[in-house]
Amino acid sequence: MYYEQSKTYLRAPQSSVMLDSGRRLSVVDKVIYRYGADRSKLINMLQEIQKEFQHLPRQALEMLSVKLGISLSEIINVATFYHQFRLEPVGVYVIQVCFGTTCYLKGSSEIYESMRKVLGLRERENTARDGTITVEKARCFGCCSLAPVIMVTSSDGSERYVHGRLNSSESKRIVLDYRSKALMKLKGPRNE
Repeated sequence: MYYEQSKTYLRAPQSSVMLDSGRRLSVVDKVIYRYGADRSKLINMLQEIQKEFQHLPRQALEMLSVKLGISLSEIINVATFYHQFRLEPVGVYVIQVCFGTTCYLKGSSEIYESMRKVLGLRERENTARDGTITVEKARCFGCCSLAPVIMVTSSDGSERYVHGRLNSSESKRIVLDYRSKALMKLKGPRNE
């Protein structure tokens, strides 16, 4: 992720997912109403915005900047300092591949590459173009006895699974299983 420094503000790359600006405004207004214009609550506000959109849309950050009287660059600095915040949309499921020492020595890089290949990800892409899966590297999960390990989390945080003792073929099956589940979620409930 990169940001270009402009004369007066930081410019983040545009999100590939366009959101309804009325929804963004109502979410930002709701957050401001809950916390007031208290700058010390910025992290809480960012958490609530991210909970709603599963990332921090640039337009929502711009609205927050105007309403709080904080520069956009300050808000982006806070958002990029903390690993929990995302400036780009993620898939329905986020697959984190452990790159801790034990997992790495037991083949996590091959698992990571095989998952990327199954999803057809290009260089610098982490999320499948259909919005189903995001694959990323992660630090040690503390499950070294299960190495190599991946953690799968739904973008809304309601589901979390750990898969261990993996190889490339098992990881491909796991990606395809979660992609299938994600496609079902994206389609929504069937009307019968």
